Amino acid sequence: MSRSLRHGALAATAIAFSFTALTACGAGNNAQTLEVRPDNAATSAGTIKIQNVNVITQPERDAKGPAVVSATVFNTGSKAETLDSITLTGSSGSVQLHPAKGSGPLVVPAGGRVVLGGKNNASAVIENGDEATKNGNVQPLVFKFSRTGEVSLGASVVPAAHYFKGFGPSALPETPKTPDASPSGSPSGSASPNTSESPSGEASASSSSASKSGQPG
Repeated sequence: MSRSLRHGALAATAIAFSFTALTACGAGNNAQTLEVRPDNAATSAGTIKIQNVNVITQPERDAKGPAVVSATVFNTGSKAETLDSITLTGSSGSVQLHPAKGSGPLVVPAGGRVVLGGKNNASAVIENGDEATKNGNVQPLVFKFSRTGEVSLGASVVPAAHYFKGFGPSALPETPKTPDASPSGSPSGSASPNTSESPSGEASASSSSASKSGQPG
């Protein structure tokens, strides 16, 4: 084989190898269709596959509030399963599971999937975000299914920013406002006769008018 032919064969091999490598990357964890950073935790047990698992905390470092578990759960079996619970290993924190619509168990349909986190998806909320480990660490989790049983893995803890902005708790929950105590400290919380803090703001005005005219209020 001539030198020119050898060089041509080597060049063709290099191009084919590069194309194969790029194709593999596009079909793997770097695929844009995953929409989440590619180095997320994943595992499988039986017919259950869990991918893109993270614990996502508040976007601000010192903010207080809930955190969430984000994940995609696949069921390759012929029978539906329910995700009964997610627990934080080494913590007493609880995770509240909510289906995407309505109430009841979180069902992973046969041959289907359930997405945890993000708009219009099911959710797994850690009510007190401080119960998870700190950002940048790994939080061990246990997913418990009705048929498969327990599936364990470690999830990265990240703030709800950049890749995870649309999957985590974006704002603090509103604290219910309690009515102010009355000046007299009465159990019913009713205002004293001399106060002007009535809903309409007219109590003090009518009282003053009555005293000037000498007529009963």
